[in-house]
Amino acid sequence: MKSKFMLFVWAALVTIVLIGSLSFARQGIGLITEDFASSNDISWRIEEFYEYIGPAILNPIDKEEAMKKITVTDSEIEEHRTRYGTLADQLSNIHDQYASRIADAKDNGNEDLLTTLVEERNKKLEDIKKNFESDAHVEAKIRKAKERVLEQYLNEIKMNSFSLPIAYTLTDVDTGETYTFGDTYASSIYKKEFNASNGYLKAYSLPDRHVRGDWSSISYDDSEVYVTDEDILNMANPVKLFEGEVIIPKTVIGKGGELYSQYKDFNRGKSMTFAFYLIGLLALGALLTVAKFQKEWVTETAFANWYSGVKVDAKIALLFATSFILLGYVESHSNLHNFFMYQSLGRWGVWLTSFIVGGVIVTAFLAFQLVNIIERWKQIGVFEADLKNSYTAQFFKALQEMFLNRSIGVQSFILLIGFFLAGIGFVFAAMNPFLVVVYVFCVVFFALPVLYIFIKRSAYLNRILKATEAMAAGRLNEDIKVEGSSPLAQHAKNLNNLREGVRVSMSEQAKSERLKTELITNVSHDLRTPLTSIITYTDLLKDETLDAEERAKYVDILDKKSQRLKTLIEDLFEVSKMASGNLELNKQRVDLTQLLQQALAEHAEEIAESGLDFRTTFPETPFIAYVDGQRWWRVLDNLIVNAVKYSLSGTRVYITLRKMGDNAEFVVKNITKYELGENVDELFERFKRADTARHTDGSGLGLAIAQSIVDMHNGQMKIELDGDLFKVTVTVPAG
Repeated sequence: MKSKFMLFVWAALVTIVLIGSLSFARQGIGLITEDFASSNDISWRIEEFYEYIGPAILNPIDKEEAMKKITVTDSEIEEHRTRYGTLADQLSNIHDQYASRIADAKDNGNEDLLTTLVEERNKKLEDIKKNFESDAHVEAKIRKAKERVLEQYLNEIKMNSFSLPIAYTLTDVDTGETYTFGDTYASSIYKKEFNASNGYLKAYSLPDRHVRGDWSSISYDDSEVYVTDEDILNMANPVKLFEGEVIIPKTVIGKGGELYSQYKDFNRGKSMTFAFYLIGLLALGALLTVAKFQKEWVTETAFANWYSGVKVDAKIALLFATSFILLGYVESHSNLHNFFMYQSLGRWGVWLTSFIVGGVIVTAFLAFQLVNIIERWKQIGVFEADLKNSYTAQFFKALQEMFLNRSIGVQSFILLIGFFLAGIGFVFAAMNPFLVVVYVFCVVFFALPVLYIFIKRSAYLNRILKATEAMAAGRLNEDIKVEGSSPLAQHAKNLNNLREGVRVSMSEQAKSERLKTELITNVSHDLRTPLTSIITYTDLLKDETLDAEERAKYVDILDKKSQRLKTLIEDLFEVSKMASGNLELNKQRVDLTQLLQQALAEHAEEIAESGLDFRTTFPETPFIAYVDGQRWWRVLDNLIVNAVKYSLSGTRVYITLRKMGDNAEFVVKNITKYELGENVDELFERFKRADTARHTDGSGLGLAIAQSIVDMHNGQMKIELDGDLFKVTVTVPAG
């Protein structure tokens, strides 16, 4: 709980520092020197004053003179004349417009309305005819409409009111005429002088923005004409130059003045902004001293454990999103002066909420993300594993696997592109009717054939799935019909092969039952033989006439047979444990070279007596693998004992230990004493021996035990037979 609290305190301090730093970088220096008169709120009002004092007061356009400058072009006359079609079209339209209304007036006997409608219709018909008969008639109509629009525009300019109580004394440089408003000798917060050295005031007869070609704020369209920019500029007066001065009296910011409240807001915002900068400095000091960031605030949380399982590309996306949110928040809240100028109790609540949600929480989460990434980067192999397990890697892997069967991949890709283009084409066709023809052509000659093939393949796939269900239920009588040479047809062939494999498996199962029977027989034989000997010699020992030498001989035989029986039972129990999975491995780092040397030394006497020539090859340096040393020694011991027992006397036995890629490989090669059958896999079966007469010592479980131990180590054991050459290869992951 304390870690979470400290993390959020740290995040709050960081957010304050970020907002304060960006705000100071943008407006801090300017705010130190800025006064109320140079603030943005006042500046744009002053610019507005200079823009409109010319058109409204100093250099207004004379309406009568402006109307004389109106021009009407031949193209305007022609456009006005034919705007609604030919003469016949327009006359027909007028007749149609009045026909039903005149008929209704006749039917209702309303003579006054009938007369009015007929006169109105005839007047319009006559006007249309004159339009096509006389250019002067059309020109007069256009000119009158333009006069109406231009008069409206000039009235709008003159009605513009200044939003500042500005005093001025300005004199026309050419005529000497002076314009005065207010007391320009009063104490002021803003003052600007215009003269030859400072520059004269240029008074335009149009707003400055219109002189620059910005007509976006003007609406001078009419139902009959369109007033062009040229029409507006033609009525402008020449620019006049004025000297004098313009001031904003100081009284406007005094108590009761027109700008008093704005002045108070400006100074309050300025003071509170600098107070925030001071808080930011204190926050920075705290971050460098008492509130230094500690990674334990992040790592020792339950959320950290959950977040570690999130895919790395999702983390990166979240990191960018969080960073942009924080940058956006700091950006939107960095204009502290304006905020403090216009803040209210309600706005303070909104600011505090956004500070906690958009600032503190986002900053804390961003810190959490960065620490998580850095910590996982430090762990060897973890970040690489995260990249391999990412959504992006899985997507590209899936995309690659999509083309394992290139035909299916290409067809699926074309199908996806086709559907995508069909959607795009539909949108464009809806936007442009001309493209409908192209779209229909593509649908008929491309989309529909592709759709037909897709449906046909889907139907074939469903038939294959139904046949697969029948195979899973054990109904193996019918083959799946192979149609064509598509990937689905090849899949049907593979399923047919699988069905045949199931039949072979059933044959193998019968073989397994036979081996089980042989197993029981062999177990019974190998256990009964020593047990029979024990019983026989026990009975002989009961003879009191035996001398000491014979008695000792019988006791020695009993001891050997008992040890033989003990070995059989212990090996049988160990194999059973391995088969049931109840045997646990104690894996550790083991030097395989040393372990092999120990196993050979254990049987040095037996090897010397066997008459066999053992040739060994193994690394001169330690060869480390992660195995259960005791169990792996048993594998080596069993294979060496097997070679000693069943190798032809006088031959060589080759034992090799080497590294093959990431695996350790142990190989034993010898010439067999007994003739082996072709099916060497049965040698892995329990109680199977090369000595089929079962005259040799041993349990017949050596290879079975070795196989089980190798399997438990995720290794492989393989037997190869070439005539009398017997070869066992054991591989296990090295590390």
